[in-house]
Amino acid sequence: MTPEIAKGTKKVHDLSEQVLVLPDVYEPCDDTYMLMETALNEVRPTDSVLEVGTGCGVIAKRVAERARCVIATDKNPRAVENAKLNGVEATMGNLFADLDSRFDLIIFNPPYLPSRGDISRDWQTQAWDGGPSGREVIVQFLSQVGNYLTQKGRVLLVISSITGYKDVTELMHVQFRIVRVIAERKFFFETLYVVLGAESTQSEGQ
Repeated sequence: MTPEIAKGTKKVHDLSEQVLVLPDVYEPCDDTYMLMETALNEVRPTDSVLEVGTGCGVIAKRVAERARCVIATDKNPRAVENAKLNGVEATMGNLFADLDSRFDLIIFNPPYLPSRGDISRDWQTQAWDGGPSGREVIVQFLSQVGNYLTQKGRVLLVISSITGYKDVTELMHVQFRIVRVIAERKFFFETLYVVLGAESTQSEGQ
């Protein structure tokens, strides 16, 4: 049976097709499409892929066309519902909660903007609110990600010039032997980067 589509649901176009975006789910934006293009260039046919914070699932949906397998997570239950509606294998969880597998490629477009104390903490806000520095969620992610990578696993992470490019890449250099920017674009008030991390020190000895 086709699930009922909630009032307020939007239809947006990714690079090739239409996807649904439910209310209370982050709508694909410049950072989404930048990461999608980069991921499509990076993914290999043999890769097992995890997308953390999938939102409506548009990136996972496209990457699944080129990877061996893809799963996605999100802490927003509406986002998990949305991703499934768009044909993505998705599960609810914050970062790596309840996962026990390792992946060849992990993709994450994190909340990366500094928070403002006078705003509500609804699901839309949590999709971009990275804490006072904008890096709190990124720090948590980097401290755990090596435990979920295969020996040759890679990470694709979106960061903003507002988040502190130097601070984030320094953190990544602690976790990875290889750290490099593979996409960079300037927008109205920020520069966005997709940074590759590879050869995790945490995944050694598995």
